[in-house]
Amino acid sequence: MAIHKVCGIETEYGIHVPGGDGNPITASSMLVNAYATEAERRTDWDFEDETPANDARGFTREGTLAPVVETHLANTVLTNGARYYVDHAHPEYSSPECADPLSLVLYDKAGEEVLRRSMRAAAHVFPGTPPVVVYKNNSDGKGNSYGCHENYLVDRSVPFAKIAAAVVPHFVTRQIFTGAGKVGAETTAVDKSKVTYQISQRAEFFEEVIGLETTLKRPIVNTRDEPHADPRRFRRLHVIVGDANLSEVATLLKVGTTALVLSMVEDDVAPHRDLTPADPVRAMHQVSTDLTLGRPLTMADGSTATALAVQWELYTTARKYADHHGLEPLGGDDVGEQVLQRWEAVLHGLEQDPSTLSRQLDWVAKLRIVEGYRERHGCEWGDSRLSAVDLQYHDLRPERSLYALVGMERLVDDAAVAAAVTTPPRDTRAWFRGQCLARWPESVVTANWDSLVFDLGTDPLRRVPMMDPLRGTAAHTEALLESSATPAQLLERLSA
Repeated sequence: MAIHKVCGIETEYGIHVPGGDGNPITASSMLVNAYATEAERRTDWDFEDETPANDARGFTREGTLAPVVETHLANTVLTNGARYYVDHAHPEYSSPECADPLSLVLYDKAGEEVLRRSMRAAAHVFPGTPPVVVYKNNSDGKGNSYGCHENYLVDRSVPFAKIAAAVVPHFVTRQIFTGAGKVGAETTAVDKSKVTYQISQRAEFFEEVIGLETTLKRPIVNTRDEPHADPRRFRRLHVIVGDANLSEVATLLKVGTTALVLSMVEDDVAPHRDLTPADPVRAMHQVSTDLTLGRPLTMADGSTATALAVQWELYTTARKYADHHGLEPLGGDDVGEQVLQRWEAVLHGLEQDPSTLSRQLDWVAKLRIVEGYRERHGCEWGDSRLSAVDLQYHDLRPERSLYALVGMERLVDDAAVAAAVTTPPRDTRAWFRGQCLARWPESVVTANWDSLVFDLGTDPLRRVPMMDPLRGTAAHTEALLESSATPAQLLERLSA
């Protein structure tokens, strides 16, 4: 039976220092440091157990170590259970573990609010420095892409090759509803002279089907085998093909449909035919540049199918799967049914008239804005003003954001988002991590996804392992935390 699909999103944000040649690492550090300073607490990230070079295909790249961070000041853990740090010269927010896709939508939005507060905090903590502007996008327009990575808890007993084979068709084609949209092209993977607008910001940057890299020779299926949990029981599928979505509906579908596909793999349920493209990398580029959604892809078995047709087959299989197996892996029927109903409705909309989804999907909303600008100003597609409009869609400043002006459909409200900035999810181990940080910040020396290290004022330091993402929830630990006046009492009771 499929295991619960605990999930998370890591988002690298784009930054810009107007009117200056600011170092992006310095600017990113400034944001993280300012936020931590105003919160008056900072807990370092613990790299002790990280193994980013472990490959799910059964080997480890030689000569690799846990990542080196130049300064601990730019790497902290938040009371909502998230990690906030500098990665590849970008501020990155890694959400806490979430037990269902809708909860992840909430904590992804909380990440946006953390970055907005960071911009304000930087202006206050570092007066006189040029303001740092943050964008939730995936490309600087100059051929450099930065990621939005998803993570899913997967059963270790399922062979990785089986997982990879099942997710390739989904990852190649899901961009028709997860794409964030982009004016033009940046790489030689597509014909820049013919591409005016793309569905996905990230698609053209992928060069391989399967591999370990995340920044060069990007693979559709990433093989990093770093579960951040009990490695005998769990895998963590690290997904790097997604765009950074502002649309809440797109995020729900991105995570929910992928969680369903993975659940089907674990329960040995598959579409009635092989949906794998003959050339997945080329197909990924083709889907992104086909605004008609009608271009057939050549499949491995010699047949053809559009990206929309592939998604319809995946949806139909998922609906039958849900009717037979239930939706517990997605957190239950309420959220699972919402994912399925949204999936079906979006596919219908794309099939009939994509423009009807301008309040649900990022790429459709942005295309409508760009087309409107072109008509008003008589712009050709190569006009640099269109690229500026593209970027402004992703601006996190509410007064500047085009996304904020177009009335996109909401799934979570502002009050819930504000609460999620400081409060962890109640139904994963993020609860215990976040609550310990909120109650005893001076005693938690370091933290990571699967452990906390306490300093009780006596040697040695005490590590509390958290190897199951569904342990350490409010149901498991709230009463224990409430009854413990000190971290020493907590650890004594945990030991007992």
